[in-house]
Amino acid sequence: MIGPFAFWRRSPALAEAVWDARGMGRTTGEIASALGLARRPMENYIWRCGGIRPQKWANPSRLLSYQERLLIKELLIEKRSYRQIAAQLGRAPSTISREIKLGSLEGTRGRYLPTRAQNLAWFNRLRPKPLKITSDHLLREAVQTGLDQKFSPEQIVGRLHRDYPDNPRMRVSHETIYRTIYLQARGGLKRDLTALTRTGRTIRYPNRKPDARRGRLKNMASIWERPAEALERKVPGHWEGDLIVGKNVASAIGTVVERFSNYVFLVKLDPTLDRPTALVQGLVPKLAQLPDTLQRSLTWDQGKEMARHRQITIDSGVQIVKPRVL
Repeated sequence: MIGPFAFWRRSPALAEAVWDARGMGRTTGEIASALGLARRPMENYIWRCGGIRPQKWANPSRLLSYQERLLIKELLIEKRSYRQIAAQLGRAPSTISREIKLGSLEGTRGRYLPTRAQNLAWFNRLRPKPLKITSDHLLREAVQTGLDQKFSPEQIVGRLHRDYPDNPRMRVSHETIYRTIYLQARGGLKRDLTALTRTGRTIRYPNRKPDARRGRLKNMASIWERPAEALERKVPGHWEGDLIVGKNVASAIGTVVERFSNYVFLVKLDPTLDRPTALVQGLVPKLAQLPDTLQRSLTWDQGKEMARHRQITIDSGVQIVKPRVL
């Protein structure tokens, strides 16, 4: 068993698995048992997060370094264009443009300061970020008034649009209100949560229930039941697929992503066929062309288009997520 508050630091993939499983309606007992975690520390961690998945940090390797910023300054002095600078650094021109705008005193090329840009970049990465509602006293009071009157966050958003039609400062989503309520320990609204939510909950719970059978396919394994090696993204050959539906549900295209490399291929579905048949005809040839080492498993959301998943497995040789307890 992994010790208290260590699993999300030692293995980000394991932390993601906790939130994935929770989003699927799994109980904390089931999650702890499946992942080999201590239940109490895990529950305490979820409670501290307000039941909301923490935002991910950007990969540090994708961020500009201080040495790169110094080089940008030198190239600007040499009158190089943004595209020339981007090509020399191996970055996108838009990245260079934003960087120069961020690090310039007046948004001009000649006033770019690498040290200023570096400090601002790290300041912007600080976590936790201040919540929008708690940072604006006028917005906070308007939201608090609505909560005191037992309005739902959706109703509060509607009233803000009605009462402040021309004030962008008073624009907020219902999701932001929910996040502020459940993360109030970081300086949110008043602490009596039973007065803030109609349900009286002090932590956010997923809507999906693990025993809900509606819309599920027979013998179709969920993403939670994919092999352990796919969870850690250490072995190539495990894929995840989903369906993108076009306007008026008249067309659709499948997206299939390899978890190890993030390689993506698309599957065109014939609009003249029913979805399950179109998926079989479009997906099987793509999977059959893959090398044997890349034909380990395919996880697909339990949509009706995957009703013939057994035939896909037989024809392509790719297992549609073999159920397995971690």
